[in-house]
Amino acid sequence: MVEHFVWVTTRRIKPGALEEFERAWRPDTYPQALRRAYAYWSEDGQEITGVSFWDTKEACDSWRASAAETQRRDAMAPYIVEEREGFYRGRELGLGHT
Repeated sequence: MVEHFVWVTTRRIKPGALEEFERAWRPDTYPQALRRAYAYWSEDGQEITGVSFWDTKEACDSWRASAAETQRRDAMAPYIVEEREGFYRGRELGLGHT
């Protein structure tokens, strides 16, 4: 059974700011320890949930403390109304489909 290390961030953004937010949101470079990343938008385009999979919690923490991530978060800040985030450990559920 493979364990995953996952960082989840949900942001509510200002109305009409989706395009600008998306430009600020994408990092210039991606950390090597990042394995996969997904983004999910609400129908109204005002809430975005990002899910990233990491090699380890320490690798995620290191990226979050980096200058590149600080710059990215500063660039996003003018478009964010609210933000919730957290780190999780978990595994894929076997659904039993054949």
